[in-house]
Amino acid sequence: MSMTDPPAARLSAAVKQYGALRALDGIDLSLRRGRLTALLGPNGAGKTTAIGLLLGLQTADAGSVEVFGQSPRLLATRRRVGVMLQSAGIQEVLKVRELLALTRSYYPDPRSVADCIAMAGLGELMERRYGQLSGGQQRRVQFALAICGRPELLFLDEPTTGLDIEARQGMWKAIRGLLGTGCAILLTTHYLEEAEALADHVAVIDRGRLIAEGSVQDMRARVAQRRIRCLSALSAAGVRQWPGVSHAARNEAWLEIVAEHAEPVVRRLLEEDAALSELEVQRAGLADAFLAITAGDDARPVPEAA
Repeated sequence: MSMTDPPAARLSAAVKQYGALRALDGIDLSLRRGRLTALLGPNGAGKTTAIGLLLGLQTADAGSVEVFGQSPRLLATRRRVGVMLQSAGIQEVLKVRELLALTRSYYPDPRSVADCIAMAGLGELMERRYGQLSGGQQRRVQFALAICGRPELLFLDEPTTGLDIEARQGMWKAIRGLLGTGCAILLTTHYLEEAEALADHVAVIDRGRLIAEGSVQDMRARVAQRRIRCLSALSAAGVRQWPGVSHAARNEAWLEIVAEHAEPVVRRLLEEDAALSELEVQRAGLADAFLAITAGDDARPVPEAA
């Protein structure tokens, strides 16, 4: 989708106040078609409030909220939106088959039952009662209900909590398929490797303010450090004293080092331990960038990105 196209949803200078607490402080956020935006922030940063405004569950005290250029509270707007929240409020006595049929009936052109089953991995669950499912199985059902109406805008709030590796990979595949159809997706997750794997765009908020925004690569570029991992007999306490090393520790047999520049540290490792093996050097990941951004040095508002 062209960046000149209007966004699927937008917060513009949005403010939300709860008594003396300003949960959102003039935040700007655009969700674009065919793009997954990962909304990251510490607990209490304002993520849930931002989603509540975009869903029309709350009203902004100042600024504006638009979904497809309209109020998010309109029925016509809501029929174009899918939602998977942490608190689902689903009838536990109903079978999965019944829940899917009921939810599909709300939409004019729902996704086929077969597609919902395949995308969410529900094959063996259709005749089970929702309340009898495990937490991970319930998340798969919630995902099916969120996508069954062919949403053009999808909200995924911690979607893979409780899922095993196979189910998580299956959901990631389904999410990528939805992006390919032009769906705009907002993801919140505490699994930063998930955001790194899926996000086209990252927005970091803290204390209700947007403090960083850009691609995953943009976020990672804000942290110069490198991670070095090897099998070595060298003391972690000794390596920690080397110039340029900010952290060194043992993880079982592995020596793990964080340094601003990898080359001099690697050179010294090889010089001091001829038996060193399994050397790995990695650049900072999104988790490293997130910690650095929210630590304070980078905690400042940024202009709205396209």
